[in-house]
Amino acid sequence: MTLREAQEGIEYIIKNIETDDSELDAFLFSLGCYSGEPITVVSRQKNSCVVSIKDARYTIDNELSDAIII
Repeated sequence: MTLREAQEGIEYIIKNIETDDSELDAFLFSLGCYSGEPITVVSRQKNSCVVSIKDARYTIDNELSDAIII
C-alpha cells in the first residue's frame, strides 16, 4: 500500500521508495524517509498530507505519497 492510502494517526514502516529520480531519493533520505523507518500521516489536505518522520513534520504532495510504499 502507498502512503497516500494510509490512515491518519497510525505508524507504518516504509518498505520502499519507488522513484526513478536519484535527486528525489537523496532528498527523502536527508529527511529520514527511507526503508525501515517509521512514518505517520498526521493530517491530510486536498493535494498533500502532513507526515511525521523522526520527530519532525513535513508536508508532502500526493504524487510523492504515491511513491512511498508502506
